[in-house]
Amino acid sequence: MTSKAAILALLTLWGVGTAVSVPAWAEETSASESQADAEAPPEGELTNRVWVKSGADQLPGVIKIFLSDGTLVQDSCWETHRLSPWQMTDAKTVTWNEDGMDIKADIVTLTASELVLSLKLKGGAVEERYAPAGVPYVCPDIPKG
Repeated sequence: MTSKAAILALLTLWGVGTAVSVPAWAEETSASESQADAEAPPEGELTNRVWVKSGADQLPGVIKIFLSDGTLVQDSCWETHRLSPWQMTDAKTVTWNEDGMDIKADIVTLTASELVLSLKLKGGAVEERYAPAGVPYVCPDIPKG
């Protein structure tokens, strides 16, 4: 997914241009390309995907998109989006910068259907679970209490 596609995905999540349809492009994949994809390092599965935070105790609609160009897109249904630089610091650790502070996270699980990050914060480790966003995706209604 290119940066333009990620931005279109965000605009769709925000409900901007809901009447605009986005064309889909089919690409042929050779057997050697499919095999290369299967052998890709874990960061290949991490990048260029929209990850939605999961878990019953979580507020709905938190997303992270680790773009392959080193940009992390963070958004939610109730806050303004954030663009931050990110990088793989080793095979199982990512780091990004928020408000001048580096956030380190260990990749606990990374599969096609799940991303589990263990964030190393001042108060201790915090585990966050994500699943790939389905398309189309619309922010759910937040219960009014």
